[in-house]
Amino acid sequence: MPEILQLTPFVLCSSLQNQINFYCDRLGFTCGFTQDNYAYLTHGPVAIRLLECPPRDDGKPLGDDQSFYIDVTDIDALYASLRDGLADLPEGRVRPPFDQPYLQREFHVLDEDGTLVFFGQDISPRA
Repeated sequence: MPEILQLTPFVLCSSLQNQINFYCDRLGFTCGFTQDNYAYLTHGPVAIRLLECPPRDDGKPLGDDQSFYIDVTDIDALYASLRDGLADLPEGRVRPPFDQPYLQREFHVLDEDGTLVFFGQDISPRA
């Protein structure tokens, strides 16, 4: 039976280079491919596809209705490794690690076009 291997979300952006810089410099991704209005970025087994698009007709940021979730191990260590790159973002763009009632520890980052990136770790009690 065929196997699904990976989910790679398309992230819409107004400036491909600004988003590549954001994801690589601030979130630790590596850009593996770019062409015209498209880029493919990876961070270990996680991948995203950036797609530069014209502005929305309603004037809202391209990422206004987008989000995706990245499951991680040792979320506090990951946040600590990214903290310096996130420190100078405007207020409200980063939410430091916190525990959710659904037993996930998370931190959140808004990218350059308003896409909400969730990082989360399962914190449910182990038997």
